[in-house]
Amino acid sequence: MTPKTFALLGPTASGKTGLALKIAENLPVEIISLDSALVYRDMDIGTAKPTAAERSAVPHHLIDIISPLESYSAAEFVADCVRLAAEIRARGRLPLIVGGTMMYFHALTEGLNNLPEADPAVRAGLQAEKAAHGLESLYRRLQETDPATAARLAPADSQRIKRALEVFLLTGKPLSRHFAEKAAHTPPLDLSTVALIPANRALLHAQIGKRFKQMLEQGFLDEVRALQQKYPALHPDMPAMRCVGYRQAWDYLDGAFDYGELVEKGSAATRQLAKRQLTWLRKIPLTQSIDPCADSCFQTALAAVKRHFGV
Repeated sequence: MTPKTFALLGPTASGKTGLALKIAENLPVEIISLDSALVYRDMDIGTAKPTAAERSAVPHHLIDIISPLESYSAAEFVADCVRLAAEIRARGRLPLIVGGTMMYFHALTEGLNNLPEADPAVRAGLQAEKAAHGLESLYRRLQETDPATAARLAPADSQRIKRALEVFLLTGKPLSRHFAEKAAHTPPLDLSTVALIPANRALLHAQIGKRFKQMLEQGFLDEVRALQQKYPALHPDMPAMRCVGYRQAWDYLDGAFDYGELVEKGSAATRQLAKRQLTWLRKIPLTQSIDPCADSCFQTALAAVKRHFGV
């Protein structure tokens, strides 16, 4: 039997964490983080990580599990999430998946793709092309060979652009076709999914801008400086530093632009992330969507959780 599990999804800054904690005040839930940034230790402010008090009040999982020098794959997430859901249910508690890393959620619900392993020679060639002609050259190449994948990736998403080209060069087949041809998948969890989807995008954008400024006031730049000192091998192209806001903070500390530009670039990058998350959310089958600004948001979400678990 697949464990009953509830997923609370939404774009960044939509209020998922606060809503999950409020649900936890009413039901015996444990939270499984669906966030590719929260896995990193020592990255607290820029990831809007739940506070120590919040994490002591409600059990949280898949937070602070690796260093910023390491990586964590969608396959690892799926294995950990399924294991944790079963363990939480065995304790008589309710697993609540909370976050917005849609690549992880897609892997969990739709299965992993049978893609080739990384090839060092191919990656070195792509990196050399990027160094010689810029990322724009790689992106144009992707637009020619796999327009569907290029359309869903940000032109600055170096890692995923190179990976898509690598898959094409190794298999002769676009990444988008690999996804389309994926074998049928049996979901490992009995899942009910509610998404926070703001009816007014402007309110979400305002919250994103406010939160990024608050992060800076809380010492985000000092956090990035501390990361650079604690992890000398860290560099801006590593997965940890591709978390939204961190690359912009790194570039600011390198003198690439002034403080005002940092605020705008960090907020803009976060808005782009929210846009991509909302695009994903509109494509996946949801049990229910809720406007996080609605007065009834909490009661609607709580009722959905109770209904799914039969409590």
